Amino acid sequence: MRIKIFFLEKFYFVKFLYLIQSAKSFNLLIFMRVPLTGAYAAAEAMRQINPDVVAAYPITPQSPIMELFAKFVSDGKVDTELITVESEHSAMSACVGSAAAGARTMTASSSQGIALMFEILQIAAGLRLPILMEVATRALSSPLNIHCDHSDVMSVRDSGWIQIFCENAQEVYENTLLGLKLAEEIKLPAMIIQDGFITSHSVEGVNIFDDEIVKDFVGEYKPSYSLLDIDYPITVGAFALPDYYFEIKRKQEEGMRETKKKYLEVGDKLKKITNNSYPYFESYKLKDAKYVIVAAGSTAGTIKEVVDKIREKGEKVGLLKIKLFRPFPAKEIKETLEDKKIAVLDRSLSFGTFPPIYSEIKKLIPDVQSYVYGLGGRDVFSSDIKKVFDDLKNKEVSDEIRFLGLRE
Repeated sequence: MRIKIFFLEKFYFVKFLYLIQSAKSFNLLIFMRVPLTGAYAAAEAMRQINPDVVAAYPITPQSPIMELFAKFVSDGKVDTELITVESEHSAMSACVGSAAAGARTMTASSSQGIALMFEILQIAAGLRLPILMEVATRALSSPLNIHCDHSDVMSVRDSGWIQIFCENAQEVYENTLLGLKLAEEIKLPAMIIQDGFITSHSVEGVNIFDDEIVKDFVGEYKPSYSLLDIDYPITVGAFALPDYYFEIKRKQEEGMRETKKKYLEVGDKLKKITNNSYPYFESYKLKDAKYVIVAAGSTAGTIKEVVDKIREKGEKVGLLKIKLFRPFPAKEIKETLEDKKIAVLDRSLSFGTFPPIYSEIKKLIPDVQSYVYGLGGRDVFSSDIKKVFDDLKNKEVSDEIRFLGLRE
């Protein structure tokens, strides 16, 4: 039995009180539905987590995340040590030092900032430091462009960081909680990825759960070691010659593979708070679908609308929305997509070869068509998605890359 009771707070806050009855007990779930951008949803989750250290440098379209969080710091709503540095390279360097000292550590970045961090991203992953980074995706230069595509996160997809993609602000909020818990349990850094401007600057209703419930979920961070523990001295960033480097990297890979299992376990715990599920990917009307689009990020929302409209005409189409991209759930995706005709939409290029998500799917299922769309923030319309489904029905799959919305 589910009972809904509504409380009006101020002029736009609505508090929902759910009582979920089971055979054994009652669970009390309290949340407020608040109008937030994706950037502010990320900052709100960070406030509830109350990390020990945040180090960041402003860059569009990530800046609103840190602007709001900095306000939380100045207003005394968090106990966080906020470090304002001179570059993104320095931001990630500070995060490495903080995490190595045993502090719960977070940051945020985009585009050229992530590119400038590249050296230190590898170090953070190699040292198994559970740093959480909020990312608002943005095109890489050159030419200079401040709008959305996935070039930045795809350029570091093999850096050893967990990568979780979000469709909307609600997913940004919830995945931040999941990602932090996952990173700290598996001891690997994680990126929570939202589309710049499209998600980061658009306002929508977000369910924000009670502070104490969230605090209980993330728990108190207990690091495995600390540089500040003088009773247990350690070496961080040691020099590894050929006789040990290979084995260390193998252990890092094992940790990433173990992340798949832990992701589901942490998701099951979070589900008890949110009543939402956290699979590796979202299967939208896939069970009986003959034609399927694979995509990640905010465009999934547009695809869902087109799927619904086409299904009204009796045609069996569907969407597989990537959520966990690193580690990549290859076995599970292959089992889901077998016997279907597939188009993969990438919002980035891998110059001289095939786009990144397409390459992952192509390894699993040969009958796949590649599409690149939305580079530099180019809009994608329902008509573009319908064209992809029409192509799947009427054209043979080829090894060529097709481009959506490209001017002739």
